[in-house]
Amino acid sequence: MSSTTIAPVIRLHPEDGVVIARSVLMPGAEVAPGVTVGARRIPAGHKVAVRPHAKGEPIRRYGQIIGFATDAIEPGAWVHTHNCEMGDFARDYAWGVDAKPTAYVDAPATFMGIRRADGRAATRNYIGIVTSVNCSAHVAELIARQFERNPITGHDPLEAWPNVDGVVALTHKTGCGMTMDEPLRVLRRTLAGFARHANFSHVIAIGLGCEVNQLGPMLEEQKLTGRLRSMDIQDSGGSRATVLKGMDFVKEVLADSNTATRVPVPASELCVALQCGGSDGYSGITANPALGAASDLVVRHGGTVILSESPETYGAEHLLTRRAVSREVGQKLVDVMTWWEGYTAREGAEMNANPSPGNKAGGLTTILEKSLGAMAKAGTTNLVEVYRYAEPVTAKGFVFMDTPGYDPVGATGQVAGGANLVCFTTGRGSVFGMKPAPSIKLATNTAMHQRLSEDMDIDCGAIVSGGETVEACGQRIFDLMLRTASGEPTKSEAMGFGAQEFAPWVLGATM
Repeated sequence: MSSTTIAPVIRLHPEDGVVIARSVLMPGAEVAPGVTVGARRIPAGHKVAVRPHAKGEPIRRYGQIIGFATDAIEPGAWVHTHNCEMGDFARDYAWGVDAKPTAYVDAPATFMGIRRADGRAATRNYIGIVTSVNCSAHVAELIARQFERNPITGHDPLEAWPNVDGVVALTHKTGCGMTMDEPLRVLRRTLAGFARHANFSHVIAIGLGCEVNQLGPMLEEQKLTGRLRSMDIQDSGGSRATVLKGMDFVKEVLADSNTATRVPVPASELCVALQCGGSDGYSGITANPALGAASDLVVRHGGTVILSESPETYGAEHLLTRRAVSREVGQKLVDVMTWWEGYTAREGAEMNANPSPGNKAGGLTTILEKSLGAMAKAGTTNLVEVYRYAEPVTAKGFVFMDTPGYDPVGATGQVAGGANLVCFTTGRGSVFGMKPAPSIKLATNTAMHQRLSEDMDIDCGAIVSGGETVEACGQRIFDLMLRTASGEPTKSEAMGFGAQEFAPWVLGATM
């Protein structure tokens, strides 16, 4: 093999007993000195053993345990769900041992953002419609629909207001038939987070009138005033009357909303939601580490990044507690994982049920393996705080928010917390948006990026071939963050994604 030949596999850590196939490996292919693929071919992105594993022995990737051998595994064998499974093992939380001072840049970057009257920075300028209950969803959508551009005729009702990005209806499937305790508090916190989001210039809140989530108490509890107008369908004279009333409100505020102009804003005002979906075996090698490098740049420029998806951090939390600024912050993260263990047990589920069929087809075997790759999105800086779902994020730096692993629900919580930008990595090809925050899509492999070129913003696949370093790709991502925050539309925005993905976390019983 010449010095210029790219190895057919990727070894991520000297202690790993498996390597990752760059492409399909046929029987007889050499994967390590004296080790060749056995009788079964290895799919691209999947694992192949480079040393023997006894039954019950830990299997390591990234230098960390991703599972245990269910049978003896010979060198050259495919390692996946047929011979690797979850198992319990001791975790060393080593509180804060890896925490270190952040190396802030001397001259922070800027983007062209929108400065609101209260001082907050926005990356988009929408008028929003939030709904207290599913019963008002259709009315909200009817209002928003009156201000949509017609893709056939080209008619644009907002043509005269070029600084308004659109009118967005955020609807959901709950708001009634629910208990008036934690489930209601979480819903109200989520809706309030969107209602006060800096990317909305004005907001309408629409209810039915008889639901559990009454508008009046919600607005009072969440202290929602100022830019927000509320209306109940039952008090407004019915569906048609409420639609007309909502349309009148939008027309009334359009001129004011259009006065928003972009000015230089420091990158410290970026609050980036980190998401991944449709992961594959390359996620933890290309897009996630590259996003991690970009996340470090955001933090070094004074901004905030939010890692979430608690079930997809499970099994790797001990690596984050090592970066916690205090034992108290680290313990909050451990408490989140303990809650999830109890939650899944009560629901008759298990944490390892998380990797989807698509994840497994892409090479991910256990939630431990998925978590280790997923947490790479958060880079290397200190963990400074842990937040509840949809709680306002006020800290600067790398923070964690407790959310489910389901992408729409997780991102909804992050944007409710104040994220004004979303970065979403995918290996299988998830399509996604989360208005009012723009979403950047990062492909883990070139083949998928080419296949879904109209949905993906950045191809991180060259990292596999050695054509680009993780650091260089991270810089490209950071540069695109600044351009996107300045108004450059993303692929998902061009397709109109972002309203249907709004999905508050539904807790408790539906009555």
